[in-house]
Amino acid sequence: MTTMPVLLKDLTSSELSVALAPLGVSPHLARQLQVAAVKRDEIPESLPAVSAKLLERVRREVRLPRLSLLNKAVSPCDGFAKYLFRGDDQESYEAVRIPLLNRKDDLKYIVCVSSQAGCAMGCRFCATGRQGLVRDLAAWEIVDQVIRIQADSEHPVRGVVFMGMGEPLLNYESVIRAARILAEPCGMAIAGKAISISTSGIVPGIRRFTTDRLPFRLIVSLASADSARRREVMPVEATYPLGDLMSAIRDYHRVSGRRVTLAWPLISGFNTRTEDAVQLAELTCNLPITLDLIDVNDATGQFRPPDRAELDEFRDALRLHLKMPVIRRYSGGRDIHAACGMLAKQFCSPTHFEGTRFSTR
Repeated sequence: MTTMPVLLKDLTSSELSVALAPLGVSPHLARQLQVAAVKRDEIPESLPAVSAKLLERVRREVRLPRLSLLNKAVSPCDGFAKYLFRGDDQESYEAVRIPLLNRKDDLKYIVCVSSQAGCAMGCRFCATGRQGLVRDLAAWEIVDQVIRIQADSEHPVRGVVFMGMGEPLLNYESVIRAARILAEPCGMAIAGKAISISTSGIVPGIRRFTTDRLPFRLIVSLASADSARRREVMPVEATYPLGDLMSAIRDYHRVSGRRVTLAWPLISGFNTRTEDAVQLAELTCNLPITLDLIDVNDATGQFRPPDRAELDEFRDALRLHLKMPVIRRYSGGRDIHAACGMLAKQFCSPTHFEGTRFSTR
């Protein structure tokens, strides 16, 4: 074996089987190890029908990394919870637990995970984008965000959204590996359709996602259907303009057969005009989409969400011109800086802090 330990939580079960094959580990045993690592956060000391000698060899060659919890805040307003984690180095990043507790027979959480420490995209309405990129996260660092939050939660985690810190498609290998680990039955067993990967519009990443025919949901943040206006708030437009982006999105729909979800951060006076609805309808003509409307969250106050009257007028225009499903997404946790676009490692009043119920070994 190599002198470098095999990191559990960082490989799919099939990759783990290949990595440990020189030790005599079978695919079945690799799946058992994956269950222990991901579902129970442990390296097993004994397993039925597995020799103690083989397990001891495995234990010497693997490592079970864990994130450290630095802080946690829970919103007293809506129950959203924000976690600040650190991996093996000094860099920290956040994840958010989103409560879906409106159905008594289906109480669950969704976890919004980070894929990078910081972000290079520089979207003007996003606090993370203003920080710049520090580094990519390893697959295990993404997976362990979900594991740690599940261990701290009363109800099961049934969904994951890659909408935290970072641009997921610029860390493609780790993001997709993490999503596969979260989805596989011997991992977190989260349905592929309940895992969403969001992008600001990285065209090569979308095309690779299309070619790989992945079961996960793709969400593209648009903000404007006018190239010049989009470039004002999303610098990615200069590299991957709307024409190229929509070509990639249309190819994704053609290959996958799935309705495309476009995220639209609502910015008062900027992208809530009737003209914006008309432009969006023209841009997406003959393309089945779902439009997710979500209030912009900008702690600097430079960008504000529309008031009720402005929002209603925009929604009326969308019904008239777009004629596609429009969903109004709730962005919770604003009071603890946990809402979309606010992740910048800022924590509010200490009264929101809650000690964790799990080990951060």
